[in-house]
Amino acid sequence: MEFLPSLASLLAFTAAGLLLALTPGPDMTLSISRALAQGRRSALFVVLGTSLGVVCHTLLVAFGISALITASPTAFFILKTGGAAYLLWLAIQAIRFGSSFSVETVERATASPLANISIGFWVNILNPKVIIFFMTFLPQFVTATDPHVTGKLVFFGIFFIAIGMPVNLIVVLAADRLANWLQRNPKVLRGLDYTFAGVFSVFALKIFMTQSR
Repeated sequence: MEFLPSLASLLAFTAAGLLLALTPGPDMTLSISRALAQGRRSALFVVLGTSLGVVCHTLLVAFGISALITASPTAFFILKTGGAAYLLWLAIQAIRFGSSFSVETVERATASPLANISIGFWVNILNPKVIIFFMTFLPQFVTATDPHVTGKLVFFGIFFIAIGMPVNLIVVLAADRLANWLQRNPKVLRGLDYTFAGVFSVFALKIFMTQSR
């Protein structure tokens, strides 16, 4: 069990991780959007996808690949451009095919579980801010000379998912409860489509402007 951190490090990480989980970002915005448009089940698959993205980021940091990505201007440019373009595409989709359909249309248009997992995964994995965050956040709780540093980094990454999951579930459940009311108020629902599109666009701009150093 050498990969387990000290109690002090674990408590500090828990406090920081909980605070970060409560901070709105593209992942949370996407899960709320899916819950309102397609229901709780679809949103939960999106959350699963974003969690898989966190696992990948954790492994990249633990094995040093993230450092190579951010050190290469070309690789970083491709990554952030792809992430920003993907969020802009989601913004366009929210306006064109948003949650302003009738209940029957929304049900027929519901994406498959694999599609929702995929969209959650790619929104998370293509966000260079997440890479930079994991590179600067996780290493604070280990020492470079620790022979078990890789195992501890992996542990912290998985634990970060455990911290954020209850927050994500509460967000999804609360959004899902609003769905029926919003379906009865199409103007409000359409306003949310544009709001989500605007939020996605802002995140896309911020991601594209992120610097590797």
